[in-house]
Amino acid sequence: MGLFTTSPQRDFPKFWTQYLAAFSQEKSKAGFLGSTLDGKKLHTTRFVVFDTETTGLHYKEDRILSIGAVTVINNEISIAQSLELYLKQDVYKPESAKIHGILRNGSYEQVNEQEAIERCLEFIGTDILIGHHIGFDVAVINAALKRAQLGKLKNRVLDTETLYKRLVHPINRSLQEKRYTLDELAEALKIPLHDRHTSAGDALITAIAFIKIVKRLNSDGSLTVKQLFRKN
Repeated sequence: MGLFTTSPQRDFPKFWTQYLAAFSQEKSKAGFLGSTLDGKKLHTTRFVVFDTETTGLHYKEDRILSIGAVTVINNEISIAQSLELYLKQDVYKPESAKIHGILRNGSYEQVNEQEAIERCLEFIGTDILIGHHIGFDVAVINAALKRAQLGKLKNRVLDTETLYKRLVHPINRSLQEKRYTLDELAEALKIPLHDRHTSAGDALITAIAFIKIVKRLNSDGSLTVKQLFRKN
């Protein structure tokens, strides 16, 4: 045996290497000091609005029940470009009985976690992700990636709660500090609640909210994608 040994290099799944390569290519186009947001135009950028339903609120311990996503381009929702996945479950939890009922009795295709992650990453690519309280959804996807011994999501993310607060005048501190549920956001923006608490339904409601918020933020037509990431 030699003095120095090297660990065997792991062969990552093709979908993961393609996912990483797409970000490297995008960064290469932007240049070393450039931002990948600089070249994005608001009316041509593809936003992916997504939501997950899970067996609970512990992102490390609980499991994904379903993933729903739609795309928004030029303030329009493209139903043709949508994703809805139901995951096979090994453990039944009473608190998620409603969704489990769908899984047990419905005719939905069910996939295992790795296939769901693969199809999800292929769908989102390098696009900007939109969600309501999106930190949790990103965390559960990252936990699934970790179980597959892969890295974390690389996509930029925007939260509809944060964007909505930019419509509230700074003087209204109580409204600025308030946490908005998706129901409250939908009520404030006059969005009907259909298929609430399904990943596809919540993704659609969030997409409508995103479009309405962006239209108000872009009232003078000068809003850029980069400016969406401003904190206020």
